[in-house]
Amino acid sequence: MGEYPSGSANLGAGGSRVAGRHARPAGDGVSPVPPDDVPPGGRPPLGGGGALPRKARFSIESGFRGLSRASGAMVLVIIVAIAIFLIAKAIPALQANTENFFTYEKWFPNETQPKFGIAALAFGTVLTSIIALIVAVPVALGIALFLSHYAPKRLANPLGFVVDLLAAVPSVVFGLWGRDFFVAPVRELSVWLNHYFSWLPLFDGDGPFGYSILLGSLVLAIMVLPIITSISREVFQQTPGMNEEAALALGATKWEMIRTAVLPYGRPGIIAAVMLGLGRALGETIALALTLGSVFGISFNIIENGGNSIAANIANTFGEANETGRGALIASGLVLFAITLVVNMAARAIIYRRREFRDSAA
Repeated sequence: MGEYPSGSANLGAGGSRVAGRHARPAGDGVSPVPPDDVPPGGRPPLGGGGALPRKARFSIESGFRGLSRASGAMVLVIIVAIAIFLIAKAIPALQANTENFFTYEKWFPNETQPKFGIAALAFGTVLTSIIALIVAVPVALGIALFLSHYAPKRLANPLGFVVDLLAAVPSVVFGLWGRDFFVAPVRELSVWLNHYFSWLPLFDGDGPFGYSILLGSLVLAIMVLPIITSISREVFQQTPGMNEEAALALGATKWEMIRTAVLPYGRPGIIAAVMLGLGRALGETIALALTLGSVFGISFNIIENGGNSIAANIANTFGEANETGRGALIASGLVLFAITLVVNMAARAIIYRRREFRDSAA
């Protein structure tokens, strides 16, 4: 009573089919494997399955990897091809030049004895770009912070759209606007600066004022403003919310939270935005061709008529240039190409060093 028949007692009743199905070593949970899948002299694979399928030699992943590598290499090939083209076209003009190309300030490549130099053009290019960044960067960062952390969403979205729309305006529109409309306010500003700050070399002189480096720099500042603003806004919006909440929880004000949590996190992105804006300013052509005085000379006075840049000089003189003159313009383009390349490499180095420091600190 209360006894149950054991499994071994019913072997005869169950038949050979039942016994054969359970005839495995105790504790062996591996499912049976066909004899063909068992390696000679080895144990059967765990899990009951056969060997993993061999990886395909040609797959979508490997094809995409190869396409990505080819695309990256193509960029380098294009850059090298551009450099080779510029050097090949510039060498004959540089050989015909009777002055030092890097120190001479005038531009007479179409004469019988060609003489031209890049000094004044490179100086004007760098000076207008630096002044444009000095004006544009604080304004762009302020707009970006307002759109990302201060403005309500129903106001931030339309304003952000308007700022992005400024980047789509053609440069010739900015140039015509600066030449025909903006020149009058800049002339009045130049007179005021000359009256009160003439003791500074930047604002010295007796005139005339108007089509000057100041006008070209302000137009450039307006042109690079949407680029810096858009990128900075996106960077500020990517700041981790925990960092901001932690700063506020410790008693920080809104500005202290931005200064301690938002700006340090977005500094590499800000540097990248500024360098992109600098690249736009260095290569701008039509806007500066319409607003500068096209005077060859090195002067730190930014309110008197004058100033020139490499890109503006190419636009203004290419139509009347002979073969040597075109070669000289291509040589100046080679210098602009080298300046832009150096600026981009410096920006990448700065961003990489900051990222490396941040990763090591983390």
